[in-house]
Amino acid sequence: MYIKKNPLDYAQCSIRLAIDILSKSWNAWLILEIHKGGMRPCDLQRIIHVAPKRVLTKQLGELEQIGILRKKIYTGLPLKVEYYLTESGEGLIPILEQMSQWGDQYKGNLTL
Repeated sequence: MYIKKNPLDYAQCSIRLAIDILSKSWNAWLILEIHKGGMRPCDLQRIIHVAPKRVLTKQLGELEQIGILRKKIYTGLPLKVEYYLTESGEGLIPILEQMSQWGDQYKGNLTL
């Protein structure tokens, strides 16, 4: 996994932290789906089928590394892995819900 040589300092602009996390490929959708309950990678791939599997796997790893997700590994065969939100991950849910409400309200009026 790529590690930045000069990590960003969020002391001067805290909103940048949330923007950096939520603006990466599929992170917002992953967080919302995992919020519904522990999710296996194959379930997330089925739900977010428009995203390449390798990208979802990469994003799950990054979200776990920064502390938004935690991974639970169940022993036995076949191996089973589930992802859950951490406390900081749960803290993003109100932001995502507000963004969703805003999108519902204005999606007919705006064009990208």
